[in-house]
Amino acid sequence: MEKIEKNLDKIHQDINTLKLAYEPKIIAVSKQQSIESMKLAYNYGQRAFGENYLQEGLTKINELKDLQIEWHFIGPIQSNKCKQIAEHFDWVQTIDRLKIAQRLDQNLINKKLNICIQVNISDEESKSGIMLDDIDTFIKSLDQFENLTIRGLMAIPSNTIDQDILKEEFNRLKLKFDQIQRSRNYFDTLSIGMSADFRLALECGSTMIRVGSNIFGKRNYD
Repeated sequence: MEKIEKNLDKIHQDINTLKLAYEPKIIAVSKQQSIESMKLAYNYGQRAFGENYLQEGLTKINELKDLQIEWHFIGPIQSNKCKQIAEHFDWVQTIDRLKIAQRLDQNLINKKLNICIQVNISDEESKSGIMLDDIDTFIKSLDQFENLTIRGLMAIPSNTIDQDILKEEFNRLKLKFDQIQRSRNYFDTLSIGMSADFRLALECGSTMIRVGSNIFGKRNYD
């Protein structure tokens, strides 16, 4: 318990030193973490959790159903999983295909789903996400889905420790985010920054960081 508390305190301290004009949201990436660890984080004030794998996420949602948790789906989405994702999660951060958006929308009953568009900011062919130049067209195609609330952009940058490369990618995405926000005032979420780079991401304008190991430590299993 003490370890998770200290880790969360350290993250909040790091954020406070940046003296941001807003309070970024912390998503605790809880994949492959125990229910007990998640409860400890919750009891210390953490309310938003992110899951990458549907079945694992559904198990945790059921076991923690008495807690006021905001659940984020942050993994790749298969078409046959859309119904359960739509029914059980509050946010989906990995929208990059119209087909997936349509199936999520069709399975939402008396409920709205917050979504982020995943952007391939590093232009890697092997990585999921919409290319930067295609975002505007993709957003317009999503407007038809009344049950989806488009909240912003999400990205995973290049797998590098080169701060200049990461900063350039974050800044390009922030520039696009600002452009979209000028015409869509509900567009309020820039989900960039993970355990290794969240400070830099926040300096570049991130409003939401996805942090796993810096909260929970090493995963229980790989």
